[in-house]
Amino acid sequence: MVPTHMFLTKGVGIHKEKLTSFEEALRDAGIAYCNLVSVSSILPPDCKIIPRKRGEKLLNPGEITYCVMARTDTNERNRLISSSVGVAIPSGRKDNYGYLSEHHAYGETDEEAGEYTEDLAAQMLATTLGIEFDPDVAWKEREQVFKMGKDIVRTQNITQSAIGKPNLWTTVVACAVFIPLENIPPESKSRKGKSK
Repeated sequence: MVPTHMFLTKGVGIHKEKLTSFEEALRDAGIAYCNLVSVSSILPPDCKIIPRKRGEKLLNPGEITYCVMARTDTNERNRLISSSVGVAIPSGRKDNYGYLSEHHAYGETDEEAGEYTEDLAAQMLATTLGIEFDPDVAWKEREQVFKMGKDIVRTQNITQSAIGKPNLWTTVVACAVFIPLENIPPESKSRKGKSK
């Protein structure tokens, strides 16, 4: 079972109960009706990233759904939390797999957490492609090395942050959700591999 389609989503939930705040975050992300199974960080070769709304329509209530999920929660007043999933997509997608990275943070903005997850995904992909880089150099400088190597076509992230409320739990989630192959319409299967 190798997914051919995936979508990115995020959400925030606030409730007096921790579990319910997580449920509310999943509802906000549009995936609460699925039985989610967290998986590790490989983006399959030729896996097409589709818009969230289209992806949600391809899932069924109660379905076992694989995803890469970042989740952070707090019940501390004014505490900044964020969750992010970064994506690194290589060139030659028919043969090469990419990477997904998840990050759960306290005190980081959307931008900081998002850049960090893109950086993580790009670093993991670079090491599999044999691209040398100094991990202490800022991402913006390393990005040029990746582009010169022509091995990374695109990086992106999905990030959700929130600030904790008094006497309530706040949960943020960011997910890369894989669509089961049997849920893909026949016309999309025949076009798989084409960029959106």
